[in-house]
Amino acid sequence: MRTYILRRVLLVVPIMLGVSFFTFLTFRIVPGDIAQLRCGIACTPETVTALRHDMGLDRPWYEQYGDWLGGVVRGDFGRSLGEGRLPVTAELIDHNRLAVTGQLLVMTILFALLLGIPPGVISAIRPGTALDFSLRLVSVVWLSVPSFYLGILLIVFGVAWFGWAPPQFGTGYVSFFDDPWVNLQQFTFPSLILAVGSSAGIMRLVRSSLLEVMRDDYIRTAWAKGLRERTVVWRHALKNALIPATTVIGLQVGALLSGTVVVESIFALNGVGVYILVAIVSRDFLVVQSLTLLFAAVYVFSNLAVDVAYAWLDPRIRYA
Repeated sequence: MRTYILRRVLLVVPIMLGVSFFTFLTFRIVPGDIAQLRCGIACTPETVTALRHDMGLDRPWYEQYGDWLGGVVRGDFGRSLGEGRLPVTAELIDHNRLAVTGQLLVMTILFALLLGIPPGVISAIRPGTALDFSLRLVSVVWLSVPSFYLGILLIVFGVAWFGWAPPQFGTGYVSFFDDPWVNLQQFTFPSLILAVGSSAGIMRLVRSSLLEVMRDDYIRTAWAKGLRERTVVWRHALKNALIPATTVIGLQVGALLSGTVVVESIFALNGVGVYILVAIVSRDFLVVQSLTLLFAAVYVFSNLAVDVAYAWLDPRIRYA
């Protein structure tokens, strides 16, 4: 196991290099010039050229890429190309953008597990009942409705019809350590909205996997010994049934990271998602390539955590 984890961690290096290079290359292929956007249509070519020189965009691409990558290795993501030329690292940490997106992602995963696993188990141990059909119907509905659409409906209809808005909406980020109650009010609704689709997928996968496991011989042996249903399901069947769901949870991290971009905008959370959206619109490619690299690292390590969780869920799994 230790050798396997070490090998997977070492594989992160070429993956990150590939992601960084292709992101760097993409923003130099697509049309548009950030110097021209910042300067405006009234600027003379000489002014645009001077601005490009000030940003360092007139240097060879390999020098730009090498300087940026060297800074990333030292923990410095460089400076934004937008107004103010603010350091990207300071924007992420000092302005709490990383804390906002990190808490939103963690709470979303927790809600997805809480709303996905127990209903999936209930549906599997009571197949063909009205409760089973109801839970499956709800899961199909949640899978069909995009999270951004639910968020917009919550804001628009809540305010327009009932004069209600989510608690602490638009009041600015409050740290959990400063005021836990206000912080949880800020993140509960965005996390729930983002978790709905993931929880529905987890629920259906847990149901189908648990139904298959419940037919295995060792489960029939447990029933024959006279064990209670709770013991058979929770102690013997569920851990094996969670292995496919664990894979999906790891893959869902990527979808949730992209979902934060929209949900943060809807609920006025000034996190990494809003930051990268503004950077894309303004063609601030240095910010985009830095944040893309950060998202890729989170995704890779989340999948590594899933692989490690396999060994806990099923001790028969061994890694060479």
